[in-house]
Parts: sequence; structure tokens; C-alpha cells
Amino acid sequence: MENLFQPLALNGSITLKNRILMAPLTRCMADDELVPTQAMADYYARRADIGLIISEATIIRPDGQGYPNTPGLFTPAQIAGWRNVTDKVHDNGGKIFAQLWHTGRVAHPHFFGGGDVLAPSALGVEGTVPRMRELSYMVPKAATKEEIEELVADYAQAAINALEAGFDGVEIHGANGYLIDQFLHYSSNVREDEFGGSPENMARFPLAVVDAVVNAIGQDRTALRLSPGAYFNMDADARDREVFDYLLAELETRHLAFLHVGVFDDSMAFDYLGGTASEYMRSRYSKTLVGVGGFTPESGSQAIADGKFDLLAIGRPLIANPDYVAKVKAGEALTEYSDTMLAELV
Repeated sequence: MENLFQPLALNGSITLKNRILMAPLTRCMADDELVPTQAMADYYARRADIGLIISEATIIRPDGQGYPNTPGLFTPAQIAGWRNVTDKVHDNGGKIFAQLWHTGRVAHPHFFGGGDVLAPSALGVEGTVPRMRELSYMVPKAATKEEIEELVADYAQAAINALEAGFDGVEIHGANGYLIDQFLHYSSNVREDEFGGSPENMARFPLAVVDAVVNAIGQDRTALRLSPGAYFNMDADARDREVFDYLLAELETRHLAFLHVGVFDDSMAFDYLGGTASEYMRSRYSKTLVGVGGFTPESGSQAIADGKFDLLAIGRPLIANPDYVAKVKAGEALTEYSDTMLAELV
């Protein structure tokens, strides 16, 4: 598994000391003002031997919140709270990207004092808010062109705030059924204007966000997570393949730090993708790709050796094993993850 411990330079700029990433793991542990806590700083600092930490999803503005106590990156106090986190990670020799997030139609006005829930189209999802089951999801408002332009600007400002907070870069959360991903799927986007109805139109907002963030902080500090499959809070539609074919071709012409496969289990195959999500993304994208979704050190190392992706993101095992890198290097057994570990930062 020596390839896991080889350094890799993202775009020839930011050099990672190994090829293991910490996947973004939402923990709902910010304070009531959505400011990162000291416990969060200690939590991330313990994992600084990872090649790159991707932070838990962090909302870009108040109406992006869909879960309790998820951190923000839009107030001075939040920026200062994240600076405490990034300083501790850097002091321990690590690197960290902020994952920028807006939950779109699964946001809830309870968190931001009322107002509209914004999405591509006025299509809601059934169910209730995790950890707050008394709150049912609402039918969102289809964002206007002006509101879409404001969202693009707010993603760029959040990226600027991330660098002010000491992050080494950002990963735009374009996956897993949240706002950007909602524009990319036919079951959540039925618009008939320039933001819907065709692959080019459905990819317009995601690409505008990518380009705005790149213009704000640079391409070597900008990454993107995508979910061409493994639907979450939306229904499958084979036509989505055409949207991602177009999007990935466009992203191939840009020079991002990396693309990150947004799945929870990469053993799952999709007929309309011709295989797994990572196999499909690799077939359409030749630059740095991050694999994730149930890999062990052994299977992840083999996937990198086979050229399936370039970096390996680890999720739950890193909750159970803050010393994951040291254990893998030493050939020690990993502590088994259990759901009870989610109750506290470890």
C-alpha cells in the first residue's frame, strides 16, 4: 500500500504529503451561532496527518441551512471560529479545504427565521429534517435569475471567507441532493428557462459557481464534489447521464484541484452510467479524481494502482481512528466504526 503514502501536488501547487483524504463528515457540532467550537478544532487537529482534510459541509449563507448546528462561513465570528480550526490543523502539519454548502430544497425556514426555501424548481421532497423530526420539508420556491446570480456571488464570497479563515482551498459541494446537485437532475429541475431543459442549461448554474470561485481564489484552490449516481433526496432519471456527460466535458477544460466522487458506496453500479459512479467519472475526466465509498486501505490502494482514481477519501473509519494513517502504515488493526461514535467528537 505504499502508493497511499506518496505525495501528490494538486495542479502542481498545493502538495499533499499522502494520498489519503478525510471525507466531509457532517457532525452538527457548531454552536447556536453556527460558529465552530474548540472541540471541533481539537477533532480536526487530531487528524492532521491525513494528506488533506475536507471539512464538514459549511453553509455559505443563512438560507442554506437544513440541519441543526451546522457551521457557517458568512459572519466574522464564524470566520474567526474556523481560523482556530485551521491554525490547529496547520500547527500539526496538515492541510484543510472548506466544503461550501447550500442545501437548497432541503433547507428549512426554522433555521433562518422564515422566508423562502430556494431551489431550481418548486418541487419538494417528502420527509422531515434529520435530528428535528418535528419539522417537515416545505415546497421550495423556484429561484429567479436574480436570485441565482446572488447565489453565485455568495459562493464566491464564501470562498474568499474560507481563505481569510485560513483554509488552503475549498471543495464546492455539488453532490448528494443539495442545491447545486438539484440543478443537475431532471427529477428536481423542470425549469424552462436558461437554467433547465437541456444538459447545457442544467449545468449553467453549477459551472457559474465553479468559475466564480476560481476567479475569486484560483483554480488550484478550487475543487468540486459531484453525484452522477447514488441519488439522495431525488428520483433516478436516465437522462441525467447526458447532463453529466456535458458537465464533465466542461470541467475537463478547467484545471481544478480535483473532482470528488459523491457517493456513499462505490460498489453500487448504475445501468445508465455503465458501471459505478467513479468508473463513469474516470471515463469522462482525466485529471485528479478522488474516490470514496466503502474502500479499505487495501482496496483503495489497488484502485489507485489501477488508475481508477488518484486520491482516496475515507469517512467513517476516520471517526473511529483519528490515527488512521499511523495504523495503516504500521499494519495495525483499525477500530471498527459504530453509530454511537456520532454522539460526540472523537
